[in-house]
Amino acid sequence: MNELIASLPLDDLKVLELGQLIAGPTCGQVLADFGAQVVKIEPPGKGDAMRQWGQTDESGEPLWWNVIARNKQSLTLDLRKPEGQDLLRRLAAKADVLIENFRPGTMERWGLDYQSLSADNPGLIMVRVTGFGQDGPYASRAGFAAVCEAMGGLRYISGYPDRPPVRVGISLGDTLAGVQGAMGALLALHQREKTGRGQVVDSAIFEAVMAMMESLIPDYARAGKIRERAGSFLPKIAPSNAYPARDGRDVIIGANQDTVFRRLCEAMGQPTLADHPDYADHRARGENQQAIDELIAAWTAHHDAQHIVDLLADAGVPAGLVYTAKDMLEDEHIKERGSIVEVPDRHGKPLPMQNVFPRLSQTPGKVRQVGPGLGEHTEAVLGDWLELDQNSIDALRKDSVI
Repeated sequence: MNELIASLPLDDLKVLELGQLIAGPTCGQVLADFGAQVVKIEPPGKGDAMRQWGQTDESGEPLWWNVIARNKQSLTLDLRKPEGQDLLRRLAAKADVLIENFRPGTMERWGLDYQSLSADNPGLIMVRVTGFGQDGPYASRAGFAAVCEAMGGLRYISGYPDRPPVRVGISLGDTLAGVQGAMGALLALHQREKTGRGQVVDSAIFEAVMAMMESLIPDYARAGKIRERAGSFLPKIAPSNAYPARDGRDVIIGANQDTVFRRLCEAMGQPTLADHPDYADHRARGENQQAIDELIAAWTAHHDAQHIVDLLADAGVPAGLVYTAKDMLEDEHIKERGSIVEVPDRHGKPLPMQNVFPRLSQTPGKVRQVGPGLGEHTEAVLGDWLELDQNSIDALRKDSVI
């Protein structure tokens, strides 16, 4: 393996994060994880609403904040006041990237639109994350992930056909839009290397969801097929499902490729199934999906889940257990790869959380700290970026600008 390089790949970037809740801050998290100095701008007194969301620890502190705000600095600034807007302009003049996820028009009302900010900093990249994008008839609508996941096509196909659509147990649309915003920022930074000029990255939640919908749109446009809810399997893709084990756990088995299906049949002790005309190739198995699932379920029901997974792993058949967080923390593969890392919280107590992904061989990202306290870095950032002295900072605090 190549020797690790001490620096992080984005440690020369200065980023301002104005977003709140999930979508914009996810973009900031990705950049911060790989070394960017991400300064999170929060309203004085209350901060980002994410400070209140999710489960709390024994001391009453929210845990989610420590993940989505990790590796960031917190600066309190009232953007509704002219003095706060002026400070933001001065900070933006020093920044490489500015992230915001307000409703379209908010930054313009504050005089913080891209045209104004880029006049002082032509290389500035502004990442704008919203529900429906910066233009179009729906642009001004409020756009939480639930609504945008529905518009992007995800909700309609999620769940079982005899029940209403369900949501995935996370705010998937927000996260996807945040990751796409980070990707857009990196693309814009690469382009800036050629031209010296920045640009706007428009990341809409509904489009981030739509982007992952595989062939759903051309399936309808060309073949007249609307993909329907199918529960735990994909129609015509077999076998690929959750199967019940003897000990009450479910095992996920994916053996929809011809050679893999043959290995599954051999592991089940039924090698002739692979040559049966109903199961011999991909299309045949798709037409007989229910029958093949019933055959596999009858076999899995006679074995414990871990035995099935071990047996199929040896046979070269993709299979795995359905993990909870407890399972993740105990899994030897996750431990060996360091997929979960322990980071000291603000009280010095180890806090497990997911590590930084993807992995880079020479300059991997790193979780350097948990989410900051509200305004923890206000004085340091204003002093470092704008060279404000203590008297100026005290005056701003007295006027509730910071």
